[in-house]
Amino acid sequence: MSRIDETLDFIPVRIAVLTVSDTRELSEDRSGDVLAGRIEAAGHTLADRKIIRDERHEIADQLRAWCADPQVDIVISTGGTGLTGRDVTVEAHRDVYEKEIDAFGTVFTMISFKKIGTSAIQSRACGGVAGGTYLFALPGSPGACKDGWDEILSLQLDYRHRPCNFIEIMPRLDEHLRRK
Repeated sequence: MSRIDETLDFIPVRIAVLTVSDTRELSEDRSGDVLAGRIEAAGHTLADRKIIRDERHEIADQLRAWCADPQVDIVISTGGTGLTGRDVTVEAHRDVYEKEIDAFGTVFTMISFKKIGTSAIQSRACGGVAGGTYLFALPGSPGACKDGWDEILSLQLDYRHRPCNFIEIMPRLDEHLRRK
């Protein structure tokens, strides 16, 4: 099973939070607040935070901008992962991914199933990598953000997590771009 190796030093990373919503303002963004609070409480840096409308090209453009920003290591979006016509976050993420982390959505669904039963089938949480940056899309509810952070991301974004974690391989995510 997984564990934290306390003999290793914690390595903070820079995480941007993107809330996808046609109606929310920053002052009422509870899901973004959950993520921002947990990111900082874990010892990471909240690199940036924005709210974007449910527009596929706008979401993808913001993801690409953060992937190009050396001050952002990871992007977590919340909202727009459902099944309605305006839910285009997953498509925007996939427009940007170089590689998808298929098991992220699977593990998220397993965790959700324990809490909300078959309603978990309506979530399309996903994760991927682009330009050496990790990108994760979580549903727009505060509970889903808590589950995604507490049970997956807090562990995988901790260098001390064993047997493996996302941080230890981060320097090699863009190695294909450095090859000659």
